[in-house]
Amino acid sequence: MTALVLRSVGGLRTGARGVLSVWGFIVAIPLAVALLDTSNVTDILRIAAEAFAGTLPYIAGAVLLIAWLKASGATALVSRAFEGRETRMIVLAAVLGGLAPFCSCEVIPLIAGLLAVGVPLSAIMAFWLSSPLIDPSSMLITAAALGWDFAAGKAVAAIALGLFGGLGVRFLVWRGAFAQPLRQGAGGSCCAGGLEEGKTVWGFWREPSRRAAFRAEAVVNGRFLVKWLALAYLIEGLLVTYVPAEMIAGVVGGDGLGPIAMGALVGAPAYLNGYAAPALVAGLMEQGMSPGAAMAFMVAGSVSCIPAMVAVWSIVRRQVFAAYLCFGIAGAILSGLLFAALAP
Repeated sequence: MTALVLRSVGGLRTGARGVLSVWGFIVAIPLAVALLDTSNVTDILRIAAEAFAGTLPYIAGAVLLIAWLKASGATALVSRAFEGRETRMIVLAAVLGGLAPFCSCEVIPLIAGLLAVGVPLSAIMAFWLSSPLIDPSSMLITAAALGWDFAAGKAVAAIALGLFGGLGVRFLVWRGAFAQPLRQGAGGSCCAGGLEEGKTVWGFWREPSRRAAFRAEAVVNGRFLVKWLALAYLIEGLLVTYVPAEMIAGVVGGDGLGPIAMGALVGAPAYLNGYAAPALVAGLMEQGMSPGAAMAFMVAGSVSCIPAMVAVWSIVRRQVFAAYLCFGIAGAILSGLLFAALAP
């Protein structure tokens, strides 16, 4: 009887974990909206689907790249390519991040792939922080809405934030932090372990074991990225529908450190992309938002919006997630202070 009860309890726990899993939330969110607010369920699903479709090429590219590197045995070569040049890699990652046309969610598949093949966390953090802030097209839109001073300031903030986070993480790693940045189960399967160690075979399809490793890696990484990004974009749809950025930003105004810090803290969970944000911020500045608070708001909103943080949480351990969040918000406040001091 006791054994039967224990098996029943174990079954209930397993079922509860299934309901509370990522897939369970992906199903539950639209169902809850359909029951509580039927008129908006279509818009939320449309926002999530469009965002996911825009990211799909990056997901596919990252999944195929990781699977190819693992199946060919090239992961060791990729890791060795970054040895001994960490500072240069941090600078390069921060600069390239400012030029890459990625939003904070679209960069997640690339980050997962780089972590999986052993790229230093400091260089990854530099790219991770700078890439959502600006790219050539959003810089033109920012200049049109807010002027070239603001656009140039945001571009400098992107590179500076990348350097700030990258060098900060390098110092923390030197002090013994982040020994295992990836979450367990994030970044690949164990099927490649049976491959001959130290041997790289670029034409992996010629060997059955390597073909099997390629398929296994593609399935594991594809399933992992799809489920977490699907959840992130559903949350994005909820934010866009129910929590307008105009309402979130309406409390920010005035001069000094307080409004700048408030701008960063309010902007952090807001949904801001590089194309819609400049027009919104221009309107808020006309209503009294200071330039420094506006810069902090845009930087924090790009780096640490809730959909991006969900995706970050899915692939790294809590310590790395906390570092990403702290560097992002602190960098946003510093960017706002410097812009307020230097801007015309």
